[in-house]
Amino acid sequence: MRRRILQSILAVVILTALLLGVPLIYTAWLWVEDFNRSDLQVRLDRMATEIITQEGVNGVVEGDLDTNSLRLLTPAGGRLVVVYPTTDDGAARVDIGESSVQSPLVESLAMGTSGSLRLEVPSDEMRTQQRQAVGAVALLVLVSIAAGTVVAYVTAKRLADPLRDVANRAARLAEGDFRPDPRRHGIPELDRVSDVLDSATVEIAGRLQREHALVADVSHQLRSRLTAVRLRLDELSVHSDPAVVVEADEAMAQVDRLTVAIDELVRSSRSSGTETHVSVIRELSVVIADWKRPFEDVDRELLLRGDTNVMASTTGSRLREAVAVLVDNALMHGAGTCTVAVRLIQGQNLRTPGEETSPRETMVCVEVSDEGVGVSNDLAPHIFDRGFSGAGSTGVGLALARALIEADGGRLELQRRRPALFAIFVPLAREHVPTRVTGIREPR
Repeated sequence: MRRRILQSILAVVILTALLLGVPLIYTAWLWVEDFNRSDLQVRLDRMATEIITQEGVNGVVEGDLDTNSLRLLTPAGGRLVVVYPTTDDGAARVDIGESSVQSPLVESLAMGTSGSLRLEVPSDEMRTQQRQAVGAVALLVLVSIAAGTVVAYVTAKRLADPLRDVANRAARLAEGDFRPDPRRHGIPELDRVSDVLDSATVEIAGRLQREHALVADVSHQLRSRLTAVRLRLDELSVHSDPAVVVEADEAMAQVDRLTVAIDELVRSSRSSGTETHVSVIRELSVVIADWKRPFEDVDRELLLRGDTNVMASTTGSRLREAVAVLVDNALMHGAGTCTVAVRLIQGQNLRTPGEETSPRETMVCVEVSDEGVGVSNDLAPHIFDRGFSGAGSTGVGLALARALIEADGGRLELQRRRPALFAIFVPLAREHVPTRVTGIREPR
């Protein structure tokens, strides 16, 4: 910002200095020459007066011309040529000064019937004066540019620094720093933005506090109910029927996993998320284990494919919950085999505020697909809208899944409509970035 403002002001200052300086330099050059010519004309006028005073009653110079006063008026190194009429109806010529002048500056004066004067002086002194005048004007232009540079720097600093402070404050607000900032910069527009940020900080902090309290209350109630359910299941675990015991143990395991998931979601809601390096296959194995039985109950198959060494930089609980939503949708609205595939791709990088990364970054792609009829063209543009559903459900699942993935800097997209294929893209753990990924492209 500061550099752009500085460059803009400097461009205007330099352009203005050139538009005014170049004509001024040319004017100074001509002014020095006019000044010197005017001096020669004054000398010639005085010489003409001296000659006219020596004329007799007949209007001509009688006898020899007195050149003493003319020599005094002739500049050093110059040459004066005087032509005047004589009494015998002839004309006489008198040369005063040097016999010849190199590169002369010439001025002449016609005196009518009294003759004419021609004055030649060396132009070296005039050229020196012209160069001095040009140098003085150029120096003035440079001083103006230097002064404009100082003004531009001060102006750019006065504008850029407050803008950077306001931008940094907005970034801190986005990161969850709700501390007030009393600083003001004396610029009404920016101070107004700071006032609005103060009001937004108070409002957001209040809303987050209320939401955290609500989440805590809801999680407490859920854990209480789950504890009650587990106690009932614990009673069934000592039943005489072995089949009932097996079902009770599996149900208690489900309750334990649900309790852990609730705790992780509560912790995530109280922070910006704990981004760690997790094994994608290991995290998704838990999801597959939870949903494998419901798929078998409807004579369908749930498969997990991918490299067990793939590590992603994301939050494990968020990734599991998002994939669980997609698997649930495949169970409810899809058909045939549901496949969860993990692979690496080279795709366009996802930029996060305050972080710069390469334009093409290796990503982890988790694809969830089935063999059903897919998503209709009418539903596809709105499938991630909260509250929108084409099958009578709440319409929260996909919106929640996308929010969970985006919270860790990833994205969730519908890659193919028929049959449906959803893809989750999350950053690959940096220490696990391969030197080369070949033969893989991000699906369009």
